[in-house]
Amino acid sequence: MSESSTPMAPAAFSYPGHGANAGIGVAICHGFTGSPLSVLPWAEHLAALGHAVSVPLLPGHGTDWRDLARHRWQDWYSAFDAAYLDLAARTDACFVAGLSMGGTIALRTAARHPVAGAAVVNPGFSFYDRRVRYIGVLKHLQRTTVPVQETESTAAPTQDGDYALTPLKAVHQLRKLFTATLRELPAVGAPVLVFKSDTDAVVPPTSLALLRERLGSRELAVVPLPGSGHVATLDVDAPLIFDQSARFFASHAAPHTVHSTVPAGPELSRNPEQSRNTEPA
Repeated sequence: MSESSTPMAPAAFSYPGHGANAGIGVAICHGFTGSPLSVLPWAEHLAALGHAVSVPLLPGHGTDWRDLARHRWQDWYSAFDAAYLDLAARTDACFVAGLSMGGTIALRTAARHPVAGAAVVNPGFSFYDRRVRYIGVLKHLQRTTVPVQETESTAAPTQDGDYALTPLKAVHQLRKLFTATLRELPAVGAPVLVFKSDTDAVVPPTSLALLRERLGSRELAVVPLPGSGHVATLDVDAPLIFDQSARFFASHAAPHTVHSTVPAGPELSRNPEQSRNTEPA
């Protein structure tokens, strides 16, 4: 196998920023059982525009389902929270962003910190499968389940680790994260931009309805994604997400001067280091 065809391993991504946009930071969170690879093109697009970008690899992710089962939702949130605080300390205006569960975590961060804004793609707050209401009991009777498959998705596949199975202990933690974040949404005061796929086999429409109902911010914009499935950051509507989120960051980063295009900076770097909390779930 040639070097160019070797799959990229999951790892954190970071870029210090360059040019007029270097003072604008964007911390991006990947989703449940995913990795930074699912949002890497988004991160690289923003980095090419000169933004400082950070995408941590959440604990229990990028490895295998057994590792995921050992972590609590607080571990996932704390890893992203630390990445945001580090980036915010180095920039003048710092935004949060995320895909799926990553959008949920980004919004929880927005409820707890003075973020400049939040841009989220298919954020989750609810489940299609009603059996999840009994997950606290089911996890003791059944150890794993199979992940949700989108049969018609055109998103590019990524090698995020061995997650051929999903531990029910982790699904229970995901439900707890949804519940905890819903309680905090009224505290979000920053502007929020939501990208929502018309067809999403993973996150039901009720998630957007809950977000509209609970969000404290008066500035909420929803952009439909007609051609993409759940992992829209790798699907056909990805350019729309990249362009409109960049415009969103530019418009809410005032009084900083932001340019839509800038000369290319240093080579983008992927940071293999990650923070892990090994406390059992």
